[in-house]
Amino acid sequence: MYTVFISDDELSIREGLKCIIDWEGLGFTICGEASNGSDALSEIMAKLPDLALLDIRMPKMQGIDVIAAAREQGYAGRCILLSGYSDFGYAQTAIRNGVDFYLTKPIDEDDLLQAIEKVKSNLDQESLNDKYVNQYKIKAKNVILQELLSDTNSDENSPLSFDDIKQLNLKADIYQVIIYENFNRKIADLAYNFADLLKITNKGNQTFEYIKISSLDIILLKGDFALKKFQDFLIHYEKNPPQKGSPLDSLFLAYGQPVNKYTDIRLSYCDALLLINRRFFCLQGQHTLGFEELPNMNVKANTLATECMQEFAAQLIDHLQTFNRKKVAETLFQLNEYLYNVNDNINDIKLFLVDLYLQIKEKLNHLYNAINIPFPTNSAIIDLIEKKYYLYEIIRYFSEQFEMIMNATGNSSRDSIIDDIIYYIDHNYQNNIKLESIAPLFGYNSAYLGKIFSKTVGVNFNSYVDYIRINHSKELLVQNKLKVYEISEVIGYKNVDYFHKKFKKYVGVSPAEFRKNTE
Repeated sequence: MYTVFISDDELSIREGLKCIIDWEGLGFTICGEASNGSDALSEIMAKLPDLALLDIRMPKMQGIDVIAAAREQGYAGRCILLSGYSDFGYAQTAIRNGVDFYLTKPIDEDDLLQAIEKVKSNLDQESLNDKYVNQYKIKAKNVILQELLSDTNSDENSPLSFDDIKQLNLKADIYQVIIYENFNRKIADLAYNFADLLKITNKGNQTFEYIKISSLDIILLKGDFALKKFQDFLIHYEKNPPQKGSPLDSLFLAYGQPVNKYTDIRLSYCDALLLINRRFFCLQGQHTLGFEELPNMNVKANTLATECMQEFAAQLIDHLQTFNRKKVAETLFQLNEYLYNVNDNINDIKLFLVDLYLQIKEKLNHLYNAINIPFPTNSAIIDLIEKKYYLYEIIRYFSEQFEMIMNATGNSSRDSIIDDIIYYIDHNYQNNIKLESIAPLFGYNSAYLGKIFSKTVGVNFNSYVDYIRINHSKELLVQNKLKVYEISEVIGYKNVDYFHKKFKKYVGVSPAEFRKNTE
């Protein structure tokens, strides 16, 4: 529906204008009225009606002056002037101010109807033209966005001009690319669209652009405000993981590095694209993957090697024969780290793992030919590994299989599992160890392992790690060879302020005070 504003100093004429025309039938709704020119100007500029119906002679301000002032202030709506005078000078002035029709009183109903119908026809054509223009702009923006993401352009040779970027509202001081998809990889369609969730903060497309390339849903963040909001979201997510069934629980996000030039947007996109293809390395329940977690892909030596596979197989066979669960877990952790840093594609990594398992199976069947170890068939192993979405699932499967092997070959005890974990913590406390990352090495779900750890040890996993780190830091403080910030790094705290906080919590004094008291 279009809007119409009526202004005349006579109430009877205003009421008559409302009644003699079937405004609703013509596609109009009356948005207001005024009895003098001053009020009419204020209301027109406030409501910006599609059509203003003005009497030429009104108190305070004449209709011809109202439309002239409105045009100066940017009003672009249609206008019909009503006059009791057939004055050529008035008509000329009306034409200069973009008045569509100049009708003399008394108003002929048919003339007025024809004028309004013509105005309606023009408005319809404008609306259609605007629709086409917007469609072309959207298509042009999509083409430019695709070029920005897919072409390696320099500032000098870019086919995209600065005016292109500015006119399509793509100019910003900083950019960042996000690719998102369904967290549940078994479900093709997204339950919630991340772009739709962001729309409430995207007035006028100022903060982000959305584009779909093939099957990829892509967000281009624009400007400091957008990047700061996204960073706040990541921090909030880290502290408060999304609740089951919530919109964010259904999404997985991969984000590239921030860049300052529109010609570098591709760098951020390439990061995000590489990360979305590296979901295989995510921890259980991980919903975001950022450019900070990319390995150094420029190191040529980081490729799968048959020699490495044979070395891992030999180590695991030795540990399985000696029932050394601690060493089995450590080797699986090293295998995980090795695979995380290779350049090869996921299918090749899965083939590597298949070969590793089959080599172990073949060797143990040879060593224990008198024992019926219930190995899966080769085809079942290949099928299972190929269908796994994540590396941690395969590592956990290996751990379960290796436990089965040790049970079948003579050692069925799992009573020492907590001792094994404590042993692992004691020898790896300086690394960024998390329950989620080591649980698969021992064949457990992280939530379940956390419960039995807390029940057995008396404190939770993170508290025990802190306890071990603080004890080692006390030894280093007494030795007086390293500075406090160096000790913080050695024991696994990258942030020295965090180390101070933890040390005072467990010891009661600061590291410096502890060192001074032991001198």
